[in-house]
Order: sequence, then C-alpha cells, then structure tokens
Amino acid sequence: MQTSRRVIFHVDLDAFYVSAEVIADPNLKGLPVVVGADPEGGKGRGVVITCSYEARKFGLKSGMPISMAYRLCPGANYIPPNWSLYERTSEEVMATFKEFADKFEQASIDEAFLDVTSKCRDEGSAGAYALKVKEAVKRKHGLTCSIGVAPNKSAAKIASDMHKPDGLTIVPFDGVPGFLAPLPVGVVPGIGPKTRAFLKDRNIETIAQLQDVGGKQLMAWFGKNGVWLWSVVHGEEQIEVRQQEMPKSLSVERTFKEDVSDFRHVREEAMDAASELIRRVKSSGYAFKVGGLKIRFTGFDTHTRERTLVSHTDSEEALRDTVESLLSEFEADDRPVRLVGVRVSDIRRSSTGPSTLDGWTPSS
Repeated sequence: MQTSRRVIFHVDLDAFYVSAEVIADPNLKGLPVVVGADPEGGKGRGVVITCSYEARKFGLKSGMPISMAYRLCPGANYIPPNWSLYERTSEEVMATFKEFADKFEQASIDEAFLDVTSKCRDEGSAGAYALKVKEAVKRKHGLTCSIGVAPNKSAAKIASDMHKPDGLTIVPFDGVPGFLAPLPVGVVPGIGPKTRAFLKDRNIETIAQLQDVGGKQLMAWFGKNGVWLWSVVHGEEQIEVRQQEMPKSLSVERTFKEDVSDFRHVREEAMDAASELIRRVKSSGYAFKVGGLKIRFTGFDTHTRERTLVSHTDSEEALRDTVESLLSEFEADDRPVRLVGVRVSDIRRSSTGPSTLDGWTPSS
C-alpha cells in the first residue's frame, strides 16, 4: 500500500429517523413506520420524510406524497418528526464516529466521513476496522449503519449506498475506475435528474460510458464542474476530509421596533430574511432539507412551524415557497406581530463536489 494513499469511510445511518423512533418506542420494532406529515386518512398534504424497511416493502419511499403512502399502506404507524430526538441521537453517534477517525467530517444529520488512513494498511484491515465501527454503533446506540470504504470520499459515498441496510462495501484501492464503471451515472453525488436526462440524450447511462468522455468535453458541458466530475468517475478525486462541525440549524430573525398589524409587511420581512439566510447557506457551501418559520405575536405568544423538502437544496425559491406556505396559516390572525424569523435545519455540506450539477446551462 502506498504511503500517500488515504483510506476513507463514508458511514450512513440506516433509516435514521425511524431507527431513532424505534429506540424511543421498542413496540415499533419490526412494524411499518412512516415519519412525515399527518396522512389525515389519505387526505393529508406533505410527504414521507423516511420510512422503515418494513414499510418500503409496500412501495413506500422518501419524498412520496403522504396521501399516496396511506393508500399503499394504511396500517402503517404514521409519526410526526421529532427533530430534538434526531439531533440528540445524531450528536451521540457522531461522538462515537470521532473516536475511530484521524479526521472526521459530519456530512449531514445521519452521515459522516472518517479518514482512517493511520488505522488501516490495506483493504483487509480497513474492512476489519469498519466492522469495529459498526459494532460500536450497534452496541452503544442500538443503530445499524452502512459503510463504504475507498481511497477517496466520492467512491466511499457511492459504496455506502450499495448494500443497505447494515452493509459494508469495500472499493478495491487500486481499482476504483473499474468498480465504478458498470454503475449508472445517477449514483455519482451531484448528478440529478436534469443531468441524467442530458447525458441520456447523448447515450451516456453508465459511468463506463462517462469515463469515455474527454475532460475537455465535460468542461464544455458543465464548466468547472466538469473537472470535478472527470476526477470522480476516474477515481482520482482527492477532496480532504475536513474536521468541521456541522451547524444543527441556521436562522435569521426580524424583531419589529413596533408591533406590526399589516401582514403584508410581515410577509415582506420574512421573504427578506429568507433571502439573507440563503446567502449565508450558499456562502458556507451548505444545503438544507427542512425550512421553518417563527412568528411571535403581541404578548410573546410564539409559534414555530417546519416543513421537510423532498431533498437537500440551497434554493432560495424553495425556501421562500416554504416560508410563504407556512405564513399562510397565520394570515387570518388579526393580532399584531412582534417578530418573524426563518430557519433551516437538517444541514449538510457539499463534501464531494457540487451539491448538484443541475444548475448549469448546457453549452452544446
């Protein structure tokens, strides 16, 4: 093994929100469980945030409209999200991950990268060390996790998703391109529906076919992201594991000098706060999955609301639409408003490159 080669784990907690709920209520173990919006007997709005593997057998999946989930599995246990439980559990598990790592990077509430280069000589010792991580997570926290082992972050992340739940996938240290070649292009972190469609129009559906595209052509199509994409599919991406703590949430609040009765002004301030918050999100290289609203009326009567999006994003439009929708619940209240705030949580970092390639405009 070359001394310069790194050994990276990507650890992904399996069905994390559901698993945390099962630990809190063991009676849910082995049952179809859905964390998400209230189905309201099949008439509810909102989506499935996540669901147990037992529920997935009925065709349920994350991001599915909750009304559709109810039609497919009306007998499931539908649970509203308990963010304080998930954040507390995540903190505890991440502390365990840190014990095993030379360098540690939390990528989201339920994912982390571990640089374990000093602990592992080769694929065999890396696999044995990964099993120790899995055993510790199970013993200390009652959770299972799936681990991808590779010489770089992008390949490790792809590998961790291949044998879920409770999986362990080891990418050959000297054969990353060959390991990736037969996989569909959609497994590459950052390639979304728009990019998949763009590549499919050019008869590129596997990573092997993408590997045959020259770097200059990728740059012509995707700009500077093309350089990153070339390095990923050829197994040469070398982005460091960064020892930074992920913020649990970010927020911007506006307190009025005098209580405001004109709800149009409240809405304008909320939209301005959303724009300011998105600037902070983007400048930090973050994406979020939960958008929230805080509103305080005269007398300090305070309400908070949250909505989970289908996927992580740094889109200002997505946050503004979420805040607009949450504000509508309070528009009929004729009490003056003292404060309005906007919040994002379930934050992750774009840790293997662009969070998505789907913002580019094709040039050819």
